[in-house]
Amino acid sequence: MNPRLNQLQPYPFQRLRDLFAGVAPNPDLRAVNLSIGEPRHATPEFIKEALTANLQGLSSYPITQGSEDLREAISNWSRMRYGVDLDPANQILPVNGSREALFAFAQAVIDPSKHVKRVLAPNPFYQIYEGAALLAGAKPYFLNTLPENGFRCDFAAIPEDLWETVQLAYVCSPGNPTGRVMSLADWREVFDLADRHGFVIASDECYSEIYFHEGALAEGGAGAPRSGEATPESGAAPAAPQTVGSRASGGGPPLGALTAAKELGRDLHNLVVFNSLSKRSNVPGLRSGFVAGDAELIRQFLLYRTYHGSAMNPAVQAASVAAWRDEGHVQENRRQYREKFAAVMPILQGTLEFDAPDAAFYLWAKVPGADDTVFARELYREKHVTVLPGSYLAREAKGVNPGKGFIRIALVDGLEQCVEAAQQIVEFVETGTTH
Repeated sequence: MNPRLNQLQPYPFQRLRDLFAGVAPNPDLRAVNLSIGEPRHATPEFIKEALTANLQGLSSYPITQGSEDLREAISNWSRMRYGVDLDPANQILPVNGSREALFAFAQAVIDPSKHVKRVLAPNPFYQIYEGAALLAGAKPYFLNTLPENGFRCDFAAIPEDLWETVQLAYVCSPGNPTGRVMSLADWREVFDLADRHGFVIASDECYSEIYFHEGALAEGGAGAPRSGEATPESGAAPAAPQTVGSRASGGGPPLGALTAAKELGRDLHNLVVFNSLSKRSNVPGLRSGFVAGDAELIRQFLLYRTYHGSAMNPAVQAASVAAWRDEGHVQENRRQYREKFAAVMPILQGTLEFDAPDAAFYLWAKVPGADDTVFARELYREKHVTVLPGSYLAREAKGVNPGKGFIRIALVDGLEQCVEAAQQIVEFVETGTTH
């Protein structure tokens, strides 16, 4: 067996199962699971109909590059969303969800001939980044994202002599778990470093369509509703009150790498963006996303994937075309998340310490007692509410685990369940059972 497999750590949800082993939750309370970032809004009917209407495609081998229709649909969506023109033939590659592509990309990009190979990643982070780096024979270098630096990656803190070993940098915006969106200044810094040192940027943007204010697309807005600001759709919930404290400045669609590159007058050299339908369209089981950017990187990644056997199911491709062509269901999706944030944040305010996220569907909250694992375990025992300990999403770097003392709350369940969970958390803390 590949000895590098021994370097992989248990996945956060395996650690959570181990944490809960032998714990009997309160049988009088309904279970509410807000630990995993799995969308639970209903999959739109038109996507399911497109899937079943194209099952005849199962009789043919799909090509790894995907159908022209799918690449055209993604190109058109990218033009509308990011204000960029991507060549469907050379700059877009459909993938079986962003997770497998983020992992596989490192295997294709990392040069094994180099003695020392490093991959940059935010910390806390999506664990795929670490596993991808380790199995490609590289060493992860973690950049702590902390409250005191606004949860941004401090690239300036990286030692100058380390840059020559960096081959790949994962960035995540909107961030998991913090919900922070990178600004144009952030992107300028990353682009300048990549151009100076020659590393590849892998921009994970799978939460890009979960934001809090319906505004003009491709204008670089980022964030949650500003305090006291109502959203324009009929029936939309009001923004969180002033005391919640959103970091957002615009509230519209998060600025992505493609738009940032265009605004900064940079080409797509050494830049690849990953996105997915899972969160946007409530189809995590469809396993459909795309990679877009540098044509030469896409060409080589396609070669790798051709050997890897990564072609997308033809019926899934047809359903994906339908999903990328429609925005109405995505706007309704955002409305539901806005409603939940507007209801939940005021309940938790004063009990947990948190900022409203710029985007995505997580609350990254500091817990009383500073022990996130004990908090999560006892909350499960007493209130049958499941959250994810923040320390499970991070690694110790520079003497600190930046997830320690935090929990990630995924507002993916229904409004009623999310409100109930928030009320249970408040009661749990107020009764002093947090440690």
